[in-house]
Amino acid sequence: MPEEQDRVHMPHDTGYRHLLSSKKAFLQLIRSFIRQGWAEQVDEASLELVNKSFILQDFQDKEADIVYRAKLKDRDVIFYVLLELQSTVDFLIPYRLLLYMNEIWRSIFKDVPIKEAERKEFRLPAIIPIVLYNGKAPWTVPLSLKETLDSYQLFGEYLVDFRYFLINVHGYSEEELLELSNLISVVFMLDRVEELEEIVDCFYRAVSVIKKLTPEEFKLLKSWSKFILARDLPEEGREEIVHILDESQPEEVDKMISNVERVIKKSMEDAEKQGMEKGMEKVARQMLSEGEDIEKIIRYTGLNKEDIEKLK
Repeated sequence: MPEEQDRVHMPHDTGYRHLLSSKKAFLQLIRSFIRQGWAEQVDEASLELVNKSFILQDFQDKEADIVYRAKLKDRDVIFYVLLELQSTVDFLIPYRLLLYMNEIWRSIFKDVPIKEAERKEFRLPAIIPIVLYNGKAPWTVPLSLKETLDSYQLFGEYLVDFRYFLINVHGYSEEELLELSNLISVVFMLDRVEELEEIVDCFYRAVSVIKKLTPEEFKLLKSWSKFILARDLPEEGREEIVHILDESQPEEVDKMISNVERVIKKSMEDAEKQGMEKGMEKVARQMLSEGEDIEKIIRYTGLNKEDIEKLK
């Protein structure tokens, strides 16, 4: 159902975009999950968040992106992160990455004088494409563009081609994430949890890591958690969760988790009670339609006379 997918999709988009807008969090992402020597050489001071999305209009309801410019050994490089935060895999990803990368180069050309662009020494910056995927379905999309082209084996190196880095949230064991012992690993652990009541257990398993986060990292974790925790709670519980997270300090991690647990349990109990009440109202309506007297309906459903009169 499109509406349900959008409801799940948007909080993750907003949460990850906010999280990765932090240079420290972005660097932690590529250094933890892109096992390349150059990842360690990216200078945080040179990182510049590009305040623009290159998602084409056709796909704006499906995905989001994060773009950084950086210096690597005095060379310009662009990191393009496509946030593929859907429950199913999309086999058009390599093609769409090509479109988005081309849009980035087009935007660069617009700012470069023609004479400069025509110089023999002129070089476009390298673009490193990265896909962050948090769906449960196995990622079966080819990691290179050429593998999506017909007869690519026949034409070999004469075809346009590139590979992208895949960061699959479900592709790491909890042991691996705990061993990384950083902000991004805790985010990935929480992101893999599907049920609200399981989130608290996950917080407790990661508590030793959370306690070691810097104040800046702790603030980022709280912000990311707000987007995710609040999505399935009723308005009252959502407001209380936001207040708890806003007021929590790094030294109060245990208290924060305990308060989050309390709100989630209460919200679930209220939802269960509301469901039971609706069930009894349905029974009462059926009994009224069959001509049963009100006293009998009260005994069977536990509803009071005033509530039953309203159902008539």
